Amino acid sequence: MRERAAIVLDVGKTLSKLTLWSHRGQSLDRWVRPNERIETDAGYRGLDVVGVEGWLAGALSHCARIAEVGAIICVAHGAAAALLDERGLLQAPLDYEQPIPDAVRQAYDAQREPFALTGSPALPHGLNLGAQLHYLESLQGGPVSPAVSILPWAQYWSWVLCGVASADVTNLGCHTDLWYPLSGTPSKLSIERGWAARIAPLAPSGAALGPLRQRWVERTGLASDVTVHCGLHDSNAALLAARAYPEITGQEATVLSTGTWFVAMRTPAVPADIASLSETRDCLVNVDAFGKPVPSARFMGGREVEILAAGQRIDAPEDQPDLLRCVACVLARGTMVLPTFTPGSGPYPQGNGRWIGTPGNEAERLAAVCLYAALVADASLELIGARDRLLIEGRFAQCEVFTRALASLRPATAVYVAHSEGDASFGALRLLRPDIPPPSSLTRVEPLSEDLGEYRRRWRQEAVRVA
Repeated sequence: MRERAAIVLDVGKTLSKLTLWSHRGQSLDRWVRPNERIETDAGYRGLDVVGVEGWLAGALSHCARIAEVGAIICVAHGAAAALLDERGLLQAPLDYEQPIPDAVRQAYDAQREPFALTGSPALPHGLNLGAQLHYLESLQGGPVSPAVSILPWAQYWSWVLCGVASADVTNLGCHTDLWYPLSGTPSKLSIERGWAARIAPLAPSGAALGPLRQRWVERTGLASDVTVHCGLHDSNAALLAARAYPEITGQEATVLSTGTWFVAMRTPAVPADIASLSETRDCLVNVDAFGKPVPSARFMGGREVEILAAGQRIDAPEDQPDLLRCVACVLARGTMVLPTFTPGSGPYPQGNGRWIGTPGNEAERLAAVCLYAALVADASLELIGARDRLLIEGRFAQCEVFTRALASLRPATAVYVAHSEGDASFGALRLLRPDIPPPSSLTRVEPLSEDLGEYRRRWRQEAVRVA
């Protein structure tokens, strides 16, 4: 049997990424594109389907010239859906940061089911997929037509490539209001609104859907027998990647996936208890690729860092020594950032974000931002009972002040970082090739030399006051 390469397409909120992997699980190449939002004729901000597709065609063409490809699997964020009829995409999917009019949202909230059933908290704007569908129906003046199929964002791209409509549990169980994570069935709301009947057929996340469409064969030069697989939610892909490491697999462990969102997902030693989670502090239940509930907590860490750092990177390797040296100055001055700069999300959703004190210089300001991210992450981890082992992966795993501060704040936890840039992509690849080893080993994080105990005590005291 021929050994062929595989492609993972990851359409996130901020970036679209495409990774080419060898049959042995080695990353061969990677393409990245910043995502844009578009203004639609319907009057809402939508996702840039056309832009992503044009970029995808170019990236796939490069892959065809580099390797013999046998499979493609798609990953995406969970707060978007595509509506399809026999002609194709009806309209651009809604950007989840699009504000929903208060009256429309209130009408929807009156129909939502209890958190204890759905594991889905009431989130702002369109972060609950049910709220998006309700809003889109209000714009078109009626319910989704029986001729329309609803596809999660990851599966939309699978459909683009192979023409087979599907959905999977990782996306339906991702704060959508449409799914019961414990029973693995559609919610009453989804059934009563007619959405359950419109959702594309369920398939396992790694299932083979069909071959690449002929037009994509001609457009890219890929072989006609390339198989397109169902796909999954990006945070769950990162969880799959983490479970490949011996320090994590089969253990009581939590994965902190860092990107636009920081998502903490706990693999508990005993089954998840939804009742123990705080609905009002951005806790939720995800569903993994095998249908098991995963206690989770989140905050919009990457977005907050962008706001607070004014576009400067806090994870640049060359800047880490300077930032580490500034931690002592930040603590001595008592400079700190209080939550929240993305209202409605995270463990302090009602907080009015602000600074206490003034940093002495730019490096101190960035160090304080790193400490802030660690303090919010620590609060989120506490809410889901995270213990024993923590793996930090994603964009901010190389930010030493952040990771070492988190290790300091959680001294009873073994904190690790993963060094691969494609952790979610590697997780998706594991659905196709479960036996491939992780692309790198984990590194145990050394706590900061400074004591953060008093700083955290004061920060939490102030954080409650601004909430």
